[in-house]
Amino acid sequence: MARKDVLGRTGEQLAVDHLIDQGFEIIERNWRCRDGEIDIVAREGRTTVVVEVKTRGGTAYGHPLEAITPVKLARLRRLAGAWCAAHGPVTALRIDAIAVVAGRAGIEIEHVRQVA
Repeated sequence: MARKDVLGRTGEQLAVDHLIDQGFEIIERNWRCRDGEIDIVAREGRTTVVVEVKTRGGTAYGHPLEAITPVKLARLRRLAGAWCAAHGPVTALRIDAIAVVAGRAGIEIEHVRQVA
């Protein structure tokens, strides 16, 4: 497995651990459909939360959240709709993003709620 893939998987697991620590229930990981993949689907109270995880080994090429462009946000909205269509109606839906920077200074996790 390539170093980039290992870093990505590690970042997703750190994001899952963070969400659990914050009281979220993890419903699904790496859900795929023809339009793409949702990294994490979780529940916070009665709200279903689609979570995009971006992981970097440092910030030399920018902060991970900079990779979440308007085009990416539109795709996340479509994927969230596809997930809801496949799993039935939800009470409330939100899209969050988690940035994981695993650099020499340690691990930093930033959770941004309702990015889209």
